[in-house]
Amino acid sequence: MDPTTDNAARTGDADTARASLEALRAEIAKAVVGQDPAVTGLVVALLCRGHVLLEGVPGVAKTLLVRALASALELDTKRVQFTPDLMPSDVTGSLVYDTRTAEFSFQAGPVFTNLLLADEINRTPPKTQSSLLEAMEERQVTVDGKPRPLPEPFLVAATQNPVEYEGTYPLPEAQLDRFLLKLTIPLPSRQDEIDVLTRHASGFNPRDLHAAGVRPVAGPADLEAARASVAATAVSPEITAYVVDICRATRESPSLTLGVSPRGATALLATARAWAWLTGRDYVIPDDVKALALPTLRHRIQLRPEAEMEGVTADSVINAILSHVPVPR
Repeated sequence: MDPTTDNAARTGDADTARASLEALRAEIAKAVVGQDPAVTGLVVALLCRGHVLLEGVPGVAKTLLVRALASALELDTKRVQFTPDLMPSDVTGSLVYDTRTAEFSFQAGPVFTNLLLADEINRTPPKTQSSLLEAMEERQVTVDGKPRPLPEPFLVAATQNPVEYEGTYPLPEAQLDRFLLKLTIPLPSRQDEIDVLTRHASGFNPRDLHAAGVRPVAGPADLEAARASVAATAVSPEITAYVVDICRATRESPSLTLGVSPRGATALLATARAWAWLTGRDYVIPDDVKALALPTLRHRIQLRPEAEMEGVTADSVINAILSHVPVPR
């Protein structure tokens, strides 16, 4: 195949993958009402091989959202309810003694899946929380000194409740930094809530996505083609400098005790590239960086106690920085 034909084939694969991933919104909307930003964030995370922290009050369809995404992408999904007595081996798996063979065999835990829903991750002690670190960073689990690779693609979608902190173990900064995005799941609008109740009155069962009409519209092959296209999305030196300037500004903010690390800057560049590709461009513009700044950076900064008492939020600090950092022309 000559280079011209090869480039045309790659372009066709990328266009097909983009169309398939765009169809996810419509497919997931059959089960989840009015959560387009969260759907987009999960797709961006898959494109960047990252993980997502979902924050919202109980009952806003966080679990249903992840299950619907897995169904629409034809991926395996498992759910772990994190509780104070959950052990690391309950997540990763363990060696089990087989009396018939008199040998130990590995029994895989729920982490061996494509989409792992870690429900209420802040309800389990740090020892169990940390059992996910190797899986999230290295995409493998080491048991008895032997590394065991996880399936590909692999994404952890962890949820936490923002209003009930009694009996919880807040995630340490080092672990928060491992999440590519922190997505806030808001309460639905009045019309969206009416639509939800209308669906339930018509017999909608959130536990039966097949009956709701959710069908696979994309798959691992589409994700691989999309990831290759995202990796080829052009980033100018001016955009790179813009990302760096935003992240450095967080380290100098008087409202913060902790700013964004270089890992956070790398994450912002990656998510901006994925967003640029999803919107149909093969190059990144400043608006792509601004669009992903909040979900990519809000969990990577730490407010001063006095700033919190004055009503300052992570989002307001980032928005203020975005309004002051010069935008490249």
